[in-house]
Amino acid sequence: MDRMLAPLLAAHPGLTGVRPLLSGEDAFAARLALIEAAERTIDAQYYIWRDDLTGRVLLDALVAAAARGVRVRVLLDDHHTSGLDRVLAELDAHPTIEVRLFNPFSRRILRSFGLLTDFTRLNRRMHNKSLTADGLLTVVGGRNIGDEYFAATRTLGFVDLDVLAIGPAATEVSQAFEAYWRSAASIRAQRLLHWRGQAWRNVSFARELAAARGREAADYLAALRRNPLSHFVAESGFQWAAAKLVVDPPAKVFGRAARRDYLLDKLQRAFDGEVRRDLTIVSPYFVPGRAGTQLLLDHVARGVRVRVLTNALESTDVVAVHAAYARYRRALLEGGVQLFELRRAALGALQPRAGVRAGSHASLHAKVFAVDGDRLCIGSFNFDWRSAFFNTELGLLLHSPLAATLSAAFDEYVPRAAYRVTLDARGHLRWQAEGATQVHEVEPGTSWSQRAIAGLLRWAPFEAML
Repeated sequence: MDRMLAPLLAAHPGLTGVRPLLSGEDAFAARLALIEAAERTIDAQYYIWRDDLTGRVLLDALVAAAARGVRVRVLLDDHHTSGLDRVLAELDAHPTIEVRLFNPFSRRILRSFGLLTDFTRLNRRMHNKSLTADGLLTVVGGRNIGDEYFAATRTLGFVDLDVLAIGPAATEVSQAFEAYWRSAASIRAQRLLHWRGQAWRNVSFARELAAARGREAADYLAALRRNPLSHFVAESGFQWAAAKLVVDPPAKVFGRAARRDYLLDKLQRAFDGEVRRDLTIVSPYFVPGRAGTQLLLDHVARGVRVRVLTNALESTDVVAVHAAYARYRRALLEGGVQLFELRRAALGALQPRAGVRAGSHASLHAKVFAVDGDRLCIGSFNFDWRSAFFNTELGLLLHSPLAATLSAAFDEYVPRAAYRVTLDARGHLRWQAEGATQVHEVEPGTSWSQRAIAGLLRWAPFEAML
């Protein structure tokens, strides 16, 4: 891999090569290719790693890499590892694989009791997502590891975005991983799990699950192997750009990091005061709060076009977050912000050629900020309180034509995949999809009970936790 990448890097000194990964199949194929191409190290850092088909296929790929002498390190936030203890203990027993859990629950069973007794600490989570091979190639973005992120399920399909990156940014991601790996919040799995000292058994994590899912799993894996990104990624078409990693310090999880080191403050320094024409925000969990709302309204007042894409009530997977966002919807619209809410059935419209499974319904999960068609940030950061002040986050800040591409894609795809939210002459909220004659007077695609629950949650006093 070094020999194949060296000419690319030499031809673009100081720049990072990036390729956006919009489709779920592309995103999974790229990760698998990185693991299979690695020669020295693989560092994986994730908020969620599902015990499902794609999760287990990647585990088997990590084991295969370790068998050929690659050092494998897996760092998982502990919030979503319930039910995975045995698998993680088995993986950690491999002589060249080490698993660590970030900010772990001391109680492995009935974790909710641990959350009640140690809420201040356990409320803070590591939301970072990255996979890096040999410190040379990395995938960062919004996706966790799970079938719903990689178009491998017929139920829920997340609309998401990652980037495959080569060059200085990959080195920065590798350095950030090292800081998290050595953090006091990162604990060796064997110190926590009940299966301590378990001997390594040469097993296939995926075989049994793939057999149980039968033809569906076989079809997905066959399609994956036909994907061009399943082959060595150096042949992928990279766009070269100035790039910088923005990441929260691991100490944020203890509440001990300086505010100037928060990712939010780094983004504000990178973007604030320089937004001249256009600001595009894509965030599935969009809770601007009073300060964020005023910031967006100030941009509009200066003549900036501000557009926001988030989930509609019918497509969100967290109703409480949508309820909190709804508190600010009217003020944003009155101030001139353009609001779009993704429709539940719009997966194919927003992700053309995305390998979408029949029957999947859409939920937005991508997190992107684009400014003036020349700068953008792609990563794990949501425009909400939790990302800003509680969780740790990671993103790639690019000075790239990709920003203009994103803006053009927003113009082309979002109006037909989302409801445009507006106010009528009497100040009432209205929802309408492009090309549709029907104007919805209540949250479309929802029942009375769903709207009632969301309405009640608007008054819940936990916005700062979302």
